[in-house]
This record gives sequence, structure tokens and C-alpha cells, in this order.
Amino acid sequence: MKEKLLVSGVSKIFPGKKKNAADVTALKEINLSVRDGEFVVIVGPSGCGKSTLLNIIGGLETATSGSVIVEGRAVSAPGADRGMVFQGYSLFPWLSVRKNVEFGLKMQGVAGLEREKAALEFIRLVGLSGFENALPNELSGGMKQRVAIARTLAAKPEVLLMDEPFGALDAQTRVVMQELLAAVSRETKSTVLFITHDIDEAILLANRIYVMSRRPGTIREVLDVDLPCARSHNALVTEEFLALKRKIMDMLWRESQDAAMNR
Repeated sequence: MKEKLLVSGVSKIFPGKKKNAADVTALKEINLSVRDGEFVVIVGPSGCGKSTLLNIIGGLETATSGSVIVEGRAVSAPGADRGMVFQGYSLFPWLSVRKNVEFGLKMQGVAGLEREKAALEFIRLVGLSGFENALPNELSGGMKQRVAIARTLAAKPEVLLMDEPFGALDAQTRVVMQELLAAVSRETKSTVLFITHDIDEAILLANRIYVMSRRPGTIREVLDVDLPCARSHNALVTEEFLALKRKIMDMLWRESQDAAMNR
């Protein structure tokens, strides 16, 4: 499979906020790739720079050094080739579910009937058929996030970037959304880079996992997830799942311990 996304030597240094304060190195020499149709997850201790990295890839932040390439093109600003889904739903409260999902297509100049057809298909994919005319305030948190995912996928980005999109959901809804996302990404053959602090979530969704170190964030290890493609909550109790979870937990525990000892 060819690489959709290539991150090479990305570092990020934030200047000190106060006079004479030392600069803060958030990321140091990050290298990663996401292949066409692959679901890659980044995990790491709190404050390691996961969200900063995703914002650089999304074009919302500028790297101090290094490069981000999507489909052979260097990233310098936000673009339609990268769709972003955050923990907040960012829906337009005055628009219906269908109109929210159509929004990106409308901005791309897609004609009315064509974008309505596409919106209805993605609404079906995320399990919201029957709610096309509902307003966001009539939906649960999980349903709102389904709309946000449908809206982003409908625009057909080259890479879907997701920053802890299920972090605000309760535990049961979160697992349902994880299974839904796994199924939808398989059906649409989407290329996904997903950030989470939840190890179960990472293993359940990923083809590969990048484990980051404490700040300054570096890539500590890259792990292949050798589990069946059709992921569900039943995988959470398999021996293979638990062995990989123990390995990642041990890495993150050591990183967090080192961070606490060096404050």
C-alpha cells in the first residue's frame, strides 16, 4: 500500500510565555506514516504533544522543523485533503442533521441533489437514518459525534484526522462508537490517523499504534495490531488483546513515572 501521509523529522518548539522563560520543546524529530486505507492510532502520556502533532498535520499549527506530506503535497495550511474530527462536535445548531452533513459538500460546490444523495448515504452509514431532519439539540452526544463523522467523511478527505473524538462520551456509548467507526472506516476504506489516551480504544481500532514518549514527544515504539479486521467489544477480553494492552500500559507507566521524577 502506498503512503497517504508522511511525517518526517517534525519538531515543535514553543517560545517561553513570560520574559526570560525557557522555550518549550513539545515535539522532537517525529517520523510516522499512514498507508492508504490504514487506521493508525497515536497514544502517549498526557502532555506529550499528541494534539500538537495532529494540529501540525491538519495545518492548524506550523512545525519548527520537518515536513508533512499528504498525497505527495507538502502541508502548509488547512486543506480539504485532511478532514478533522475533534472531541467537540462543532455542528451548526440551526441546521438539520442532513444540512450539517451537506455543509462541506456545499462549500466544494457540489450540486444540491448530488450532495443530498451523498449526505443521506453517510447518514445511513453512521446509523442515523430517520434523524435527517433533527436539529443537534435533539440528539445525544454519541449521535452528534456520528453527525460530525458523517460530515467529515462525506467531503472525502485523503486522510481523516481524529483527536480523541469519543473522550466526552460515557463508557458504553464510547464502545458503541468505536465499533461503529471501525465498521464505517472499513466500508469506506478511509485512511485514518486517530489520537487517544485510551489503550483499549487504540488496540480495538488500530492496524498500527505509535507510542509516544513524555515531553518532548518522540516516537518510542511502533506496534502492529495483529487482531481480526472485524473488531468488536468481544476482542477486549482475548489473550492477544490483553497481552498488547499490558505491553503498552507498561511503556506508558514508565514514561509517566519518568515525567513525575523529573519535574
